[in-house]
Amino acid sequence: MAGKPGKKTNGARTNGARANGARTNGDATERANGTAPARAPFNAQGYLESAGVAKTIARYGRGESIFAQGDLCDHVMYIQSGGVKLSVLSKNGREAVVAMLGPGDFFGEGCLAGQPLRMGSATAITPSAILLVGKQAMVRLLHRQRAMSDRFIAHMLARNIRIEEDLIDQLFNSSEKRLARALLLLARYGKVDKPVRVVPKISQETLAEMIGTTRSRVNFFLNKFKKLGFIEYDGDIPLKINSSLLSVVLHD
Repeated sequence: MAGKPGKKTNGARTNGARANGARTNGDATERANGTAPARAPFNAQGYLESAGVAKTIARYGRGESIFAQGDLCDHVMYIQSGGVKLSVLSKNGREAVVAMLGPGDFFGEGCLAGQPLRMGSATAITPSAILLVGKQAMVRLLHRQRAMSDRFIAHMLARNIRIEEDLIDQLFNSSEKRLARALLLLARYGKVDKPVRVVPKISQETLAEMIGTTRSRVNFFLNKFKKLGFIEYDGDIPLKINSSLLSVVLHD
């Protein structure tokens, strides 16, 4: 069951809605010249509207719960804007951050595999607009809309790769390198053509939970990165990331 958002609106079907941006003939020429244009953003809402799928758009403020661990698992969700933290709470009350997601990401897809209850919690880390699609409606859509199905499969494969990378990161990299990687991921490096420089406003405690260390170590390394010119940081998050931070991740 989703949390209580500030405002929900039922999605109305839009006549003539385009499911996704079509590529022009000029794109092929630009790709041949080595100047391929940025991919048009995927328009999940357009696919839902063109297929007449019932949906809800929910808006959440920063820190609001989207769903909690143990809630009924009956919707797939898509981030239109904002950011979402996925976390798991252990029996002794310790929280582990599983992922930080941004626009264009799906989550809550466990219901499609028969998961009856949420295995973790989802919380908005910035004001967010989330598209909620019922499980059965999503299954029908994936069977009917090839482009939507391809996008969803690509998302699942990318998520699995990310989980493998996170595991390797935890097993073999120092906490300094893990923090640098986490900040770059939050800035969406490698995921969009122009990464955002400003990291979403999250606490040092959350960063510590993401990389498996203490808040004091996070604070120490943030100040170190600042002195080296890798980030612009005045003691509070959000902070600005410079591309030179990549050197921490790439350095052996």
